[in-house]
Amino acid sequence: MNPVNVQDPPALEPGTLRVTPLGGLGEVGRNMTVFEFGAKLLIVDCGVLFPEEHQPGVDLILPDFEPIKDRLDDIIAVVLTHGHEDHIGAVPYLLKLKPDIPLVGSGLTLALVEAKLKEHRIKPFTLLVAEGTREQLGPFDCEFVAVNHSIPDALAVAIRTPAGLVLATGDFKMDQLPLDDRLTDLRAFARLGEEGVDLFLVDSTNADVPGFTPLERSIGPVLDQVIGKAPRRVIVASFASHVHRVQQVLDAAHAHGRRVALLGRSMVRNMTIAEDLGYLHVPEGVLIDYKKARDLPEDRIVYMSTGSQGEPMAVLSRMANLDHEIEPGPGDTVILASSLIPGNENAVYRVIDGLTKLGASVVHKGNAKVHVSGHAAAGELLYCYNILRPRNVLPVHGEFRHLMANARLAQDTGIPAERTLLGENGTVVDLRDGVARVVGQLDLGFVYVDGSTVGEITEADLKDRRILGEEGFISVIVVVDAATGRVITGPEIHARGFAEDDSVFDDVKPKIAAALTEAAQSGVRDTHALSQAVRRVIGRWVNQSLRRRPMIVPLVIEA
Repeated sequence: MNPVNVQDPPALEPGTLRVTPLGGLGEVGRNMTVFEFGAKLLIVDCGVLFPEEHQPGVDLILPDFEPIKDRLDDIIAVVLTHGHEDHIGAVPYLLKLKPDIPLVGSGLTLALVEAKLKEHRIKPFTLLVAEGTREQLGPFDCEFVAVNHSIPDALAVAIRTPAGLVLATGDFKMDQLPLDDRLTDLRAFARLGEEGVDLFLVDSTNADVPGFTPLERSIGPVLDQVIGKAPRRVIVASFASHVHRVQQVLDAAHAHGRRVALLGRSMVRNMTIAEDLGYLHVPEGVLIDYKKARDLPEDRIVYMSTGSQGEPMAVLSRMANLDHEIEPGPGDTVILASSLIPGNENAVYRVIDGLTKLGASVVHKGNAKVHVSGHAAAGELLYCYNILRPRNVLPVHGEFRHLMANARLAQDTGIPAERTLLGENGTVVDLRDGVARVVGQLDLGFVYVDGSTVGEITEADLKDRRILGEEGFISVIVVVDAATGRVITGPEIHARGFAEDDSVFDDVKPKIAAALTEAAQSGVRDTHALSQAVRRVIGRWVNQSLRRRPMIVPLVIEA
């Protein structure tokens, strides 16, 4: 995408609805959109983005809350479309700013977010809603519509204000034979289309995939076959909230006389919630505690774990690194029952490679039909456009190529190009009299969660970490005479991350001493200025001699 052209939006005119995505545009994750009408705010979703390799040490990436930090009292509610991390993961960080912001969602969604908030010691105010219901949230009249996704209880939300009707799909697909018999409610979509959808915010993740997303239930027979033929242990990796996939694994294991042990704190927590609420149906005697599972014969156990995206600390990655009690080996079967989130490809293939090297047979989307997407492909999106006939479209939830593909689909169905808005995070859209137009662009950044710190890590810090990881580290210690600037001791040079021995720096030590002497003769006594002189000399030498650009930390001490 082009660099953001920051433009402050004008004051919001009465009778106008303002829509500002704070996350989820130009990326797959941290979905969050703010709706403003009559000086009140309604937020739809509040998710996280998972870090990529060029963001070392980062745990999570949050939406930038800066535009709403001074308006927390104006927030009527946060509507959560479903329980995936990229839609609910940032809720604790928003509620730390103001704990009494009401959360609105379906039963499973609220249960998952409440469990997450419990870990942060926050007890939220919640409003339980279901498909087919309407709630007046301040000036926003919200109707909730059933949609099918890779987690139960997902909802789209239709938001009515005097400025017009907006339909936000959340993540959805149009599986016609869903495992839970809960279809995307196209009759409700058609009714909203008859009423007149002024702005359609639509999931773009699979907009560049032709045709239709395959049926979820097509996965069951494949899992059944793979588990049935497995000679030893079976390890299945999936998202910790993919209830449908876990259900299919439980059913296949039961059919072949195997028992299932859940691995990973989030997996155990989420599936316990799903079972308690009736979304997960556990066959009698199938689940077994992980510690007891080790006593079973190896051809009678299935481990259901997290780590399908190659996350370094997740169970599957630790297994591949032999850093887990379960050590995969010859005869074991590992099934990666998930999609590849863009940006995670290298990490996932590294895990597949590690498991294969240990002798395990790895089954994944590339060599077997063990996963289908939770997002509507191009054919399904075309159906939606033709059913709804929206006046304006703002593609959301996807990288720029996905947004662009979605915009083209809208235009193919007759929506004018000027009514198809391509935005990015911080794009401000005003809706009035059936016309949506871009009126501004906020300057938003990435908010990094790193251990216990939130928002403290900067791009400069990450650049330093990348340099440390890729180029190495050099420290230089020199003691100089405070009166004359003459070198008394040193320079003492130590390097980390270099193949060469520290003796390689013997050639540059006289050059450093000469530079310090020259600076002293010029009257320089400030230790910071002397340190910079040291940095320049050794930096130039290392670049020319070793072809490296390491982090250099000089320390000049006066004596």
